[in-house]
Amino acid sequence: MCLVCQLTDVIQATTIKTDRCSLLQANAIELSYLNTKVIADLSIEITPAATNIIIGANGCGKSSLLKTLARVLAPDCGSVTLDGKDIHHSNTRQVAKKLGLLPQGPITPEGLTVRELVSQGRFPHQSLLRQWTREDEKAVAQAMEIADIVQFAQRQVDDLSGGQRQRCWIAMVLAQQTELILLDEPTTFLDLKVQVDLMNLLAKLVHDSGRTLLIVLHDLNLAAAYADKLIMMKNGQIVHHASVEQVFSSANLKQVFDLDVDILTDPRSGRPVCVPRYFSTKQRLETSAIAV
Repeated sequence: MCLVCQLTDVIQATTIKTDRCSLLQANAIELSYLNTKVIADLSIEITPAATNIIIGANGCGKSSLLKTLARVLAPDCGSVTLDGKDIHHSNTRQVAKKLGLLPQGPITPEGLTVRELVSQGRFPHQSLLRQWTREDEKAVAQAMEIADIVQFAQRQVDDLSGGQRQRCWIAMVLAQQTELILLDEPTTFLDLKVQVDLMNLLAKLVHDSGRTLLIVLHDLNLAAAYADKLIMMKNGQIVHHASVEQVFSSANLKQVFDLDVDILTDPRSGRPVCVPRYFSTKQRLETSAIAV
């Protein structure tokens, strides 16, 4: 039986019981780095209880948008709201109880064991009046089982492979038990099998537990396979935002990536798949001659 099937019961055990999902929105935000505008007059409402995936060429503003929505970066103007409250003027601990972030390339403190790292996800739930409890212990154990890292519990994170370390970080975010999870390139450094297992697990968190995911991905076919809502960015703006079937087209991929592809349909899932168009040397020479 596959890892995903084995862990379905565990994921369902971590279901967040809420009457509604938290709503994350950006309202006419702008953001600049060193006088260079990277996000321009951008507004978006993240679809609750869904897998929202952002794609776009390098430097288009994907990670900057994610960081702004996660309260890491403050916009020059406009606002980001979580349940109608400005996230940049809200209590840090209260925000962290609703929103978890896995940044790209996180750095592990030296000498930390896997269990210690995953336990950091319980920080928002700690206070002077509430120290470590059985609930915290249970959340950590469940997160480690979902991420399939129980066997590494007492090992130092630095001793693990890149893919194993990434699963440890994901477990830490899961231990936080937030309604919203934002992930920046979570499949980086993972081989294809582990990428698929990870995306299956994340998708189950949405469909079985009602959580909301916002993920930045580079792999177009992985995005098309798992997104409920696909967000295409170019030059700091959102140019397309809808279901995969509505926006994952040859014309839109050409517009956003300047990429020549054909779109096929996966006969099993019905999802679109992009296939780069191959041009032989002869065809390239002929095209160049016509252009001249």
